[in-house]
Formats: sequence, C-alpha cells, structure tokens
Amino acid sequence: MQRDSGAGDATPGTPSPTHGGRLRHRKRSSEVLSDVNKANGANLLLNDQNKYKSMLVRTYSSLWMMAGFVFLIYMGHLYIWAMVVVIQIFMAKELFNLLRKANEDRQLPGFRMLNWHFFFTAMLFTYGRFLSRQLVITVTSDKLLYKLVSGVIKYQMFICYFLYIAGFVWFIVTLKKKAYKYQFSQYAWTHMILLMVFAQSSFTVANIFDGIFWFLLPASLIAINDVAAYFFGFFFGKTPLIKLSPKKTWEGFIGASVTTMLSAFVLANFMGHFQWLTCPRKDLSTGWLHCDPGPMFTPESYSLPGWMPQWFPWREVAIMPVQWHALALGLFASIIAPFGGFFASGFKRAFKFKDFGDSIPGHGGFTDRMDCQMVMAVFAYIYYQSFVMVQDLSVEAILEQILRNLTVKEQHDLYEQLGKLLVRAN
Repeated sequence: MQRDSGAGDATPGTPSPTHGGRLRHRKRSSEVLSDVNKANGANLLLNDQNKYKSMLVRTYSSLWMMAGFVFLIYMGHLYIWAMVVVIQIFMAKELFNLLRKANEDRQLPGFRMLNWHFFFTAMLFTYGRFLSRQLVITVTSDKLLYKLVSGVIKYQMFICYFLYIAGFVWFIVTLKKKAYKYQFSQYAWTHMILLMVFAQSSFTVANIFDGIFWFLLPASLIAINDVAAYFFGFFFGKTPLIKLSPKKTWEGFIGASVTTMLSAFVLANFMGHFQWLTCPRKDLSTGWLHCDPGPMFTPESYSLPGWMPQWFPWREVAIMPVQWHALALGLFASIIAPFGGFFASGFKRAFKFKDFGDSIPGHGGFTDRMDCQMVMAVFAYIYYQSFVMVQDLSVEAILEQILRNLTVKEQHDLYEQLGKLLVRAN
C-alpha cells in the first residue's frame, strides 16, 4: 500500500481516497515479467550470466549422488529399497510443507501427525502387496515367525483398511470451527500426494525385485535424458520448448531424445551381462544371485546387409532381445516422461515457488529430481508385466495363495496329502 501524495488537491468529482489517505494497489504479477523475459530469451540457459557457476554446483552434487547410487546398486535389492523409502519420506515431507500454514497448525495440535498416519498406512498396503511373496519365502524356516507373517499377509487388506478408517475418524473428530477449509484442503492434498507421488514411486520397488535391471535401466535413461537436455540446451538452446518451463528448449529436447535412444540400446547390452542385475530376487535376503538368464538376455546373431563396405570388420552382430525392449523404454523416457517435469513446473508456477525444497544443491528438493522418475517407474512396471514377464505359475505364487486363502489346519492337511503323493510317486 502507498500513500496518495495528491490527496489534499482532489478536484470536485474525483473519487476520494480510502480512509487514512491510503490506496490499495494490486501487486503486479510476476507472470507478466516472466513472459516478457521469455519472449526476449532471457530465461534460456544460453543467455544465463551465472550458468557456469550453476553448472559446477549441479555437477558436483550429481557426482556425489551417482557415487552413492552405484554403492547401493552394489549392495543389492534391500538397500535400494531402503533408498526408495527414504526418498519417498523426504518427498512427502517437502510436499506436506508446501501448503502448510503455521498459524493454523498451532491451533490444530497433532493434525500434522495425521498426514504421516495416512502415509505409513499407504506404505504398509503398497509394499505388503508388492513384497508378500518375498516375505513368505524369507520366513518359512522359522515356525513362529511364519505363523505371524502368514496371518498378517492374509488379513493385510483388512488391517490397512482399518488403519485408514481410524485416520478418517481422527480427521473428523479433530475438525475445528473456522479451520474447516484449511483442514479439508490438507486432507485432499494428502490424498493427492499419496496418489500422484507415493503410489507411482512405489512401482519402483516392484521393478527392483523383478531384477535390478528393470529399475536401473529406466532410472538411468531418465538421468541421461535430463543431463543431455541440460547440456544441449546449455550450449545450443535457442528455441523455447514450452512456457511452463522457460529454460527448456527444442534443441535440448531433440538432442536428449537421440542420446537417450542410443544409450538405451547400449546400456541394455552392458547391463544384460551381469546376473546381479538381471536375476529376480525371490526373498528378502542379501546374498549373491545366480540364475538362468533366459532368452531375454541371451544374445542372438544378426547378419549385416551385403551393402556394408568391405573394410567394415564385422559381418554379423550379437544383440540381446532385451535391447529391443530397451528402445521402447528409451522412447518413453525421451518423449513422455519429461511431461512429468512439465507437470511439476506448472504446479510450481501455479503456487509461485521455484523448487519443492533445497535438499540437493543445484537441483532443488527430492521431488524436483523424482518428477520424471515416477512417471517412468509406472511405465517400466506395466511394460514388464505386459510384454516381458513370462506368465506362468511359480512355487512362490502358489505358496502366497496358500497363505492367503487356507487356514493353518488346511495348510497341515495339504502338507500331509502332498507328502503321501510324493511317497507314492517314489
């Protein structure tokens, strides 16, 4: 608000100022200035005066993240899962705090705990569905633990539903007059976080236990696409791509797409040679893995066409079938997954903040790094289930159904009958 210096010289017929000689002026939207800058190319990385300093900070933090990531890949499935859980917790914390209002929270003690109650209920439900088979195989050697786990698995859906209803009742009981709007907006915001963030990122864990390959390759392709887009835009970007993200350029988008497709084909061949990456983990142990790689990771020879020049040293090439599937993942990572980032950019512009957090120097928060990864994780899971996984019965699947659907007495009866059948067969 500003004081009107000409208030005392008001002429007849001129509306008088508000009480106290103050006029309220509408705050000029930053969107207008931003649009002008975009029109002049001021937001492009090519024209950024501090781009080299920003690049150094971003590169330094990226190298630290890559080193930690490689270490966790070496450690195995459980450690990668733990990393995903930690990232989900940090993402939830960042997103819960976005629409938080300190004054309202002080008037609602314990209300913040309700968000985390729903979060951990969703975690129990999701991971219980994804990892029930691995859990069953892990505890079969301990009789007491086996009974406990089998009961939890059988009634897992009811337990999670009861926990959710408990949170729902908790929310209703804690409603306070003059805070209804804030409380209901937080309730809706919490559920959106669980649906758009937690549910999508949880598919990552299913990919990990199907084989680290199906987690590592999609995640690597997103990282490669992001880095390639940054550097192509850094050195060649001149044409803005989309208004939601002013620094994205067509040059970066196209250069990153080509780089990602080539990387997908090459990386799939490289990763496909390591059983540690290709073998599925059927339990929750951390031991070394050995398995038959199957036809998906067995190279097939392809003869090169006759028009190849005589000096070319190879007349045939060995290509794994999984490399053709990798091209589909690369295409999605190049064309569709970036829209997860555009969605996040639009959300940030709508609420007028730059980043979701500041946990990672040069990158923002964990949510800023995971926006495209979430979209990619869901696609990788659905693609694997639809086009790669062999649809057959396994011992693990049958054992899980036995635990879910048979009582302990019925399990004993089944065990005795199977024993009699095996004795007769021998």
